[in-house]
Amino acid sequence: QVQLVESGGGLVQAGGSLRLSCAASGSIFSLNDMGWYRQAPGKQRELVASITSGTNINYADSVKGRFTISRDNAKNTVYLQMNSLKPEDTAVYYCNAHVTSWSMSNAIYWGQGTQVTVSS
Repeated sequence: QVQLVESGGGLVQAGGSLRLSCAASGSIFSLNDMGWYRQAPGKQRELVASITSGTNINYADSVKGRFTISRDNAKNTVYLQMNSLKPEDTAVYYCNAHVTSWSMSNAIYWGQGTQVTVSS
């Protein structure tokens, strides 16, 4: 089994910054694509940013130029640096990881979510 533990959410004023972290642990042979998604009340979960094991990166148009995704493979951790936050960024943010386990099976795992609230 694999666990993803997120941290770093909270309440911030518009224009402020937050840094989210997601640490993976458990039966991990390799961490492949990783990403951050978010879900606002009444809306569908949407991709915010993703990063491959080769560090190819993709961002949602709404966060380009403000958010930066990165990963530390030695720590099995992915980060999301969020700058110039807007009230519309308010959502629960979820970490996502594509994992190959030591048994050589592939699965997708999700974190428990961390709340980000941006006040105007």
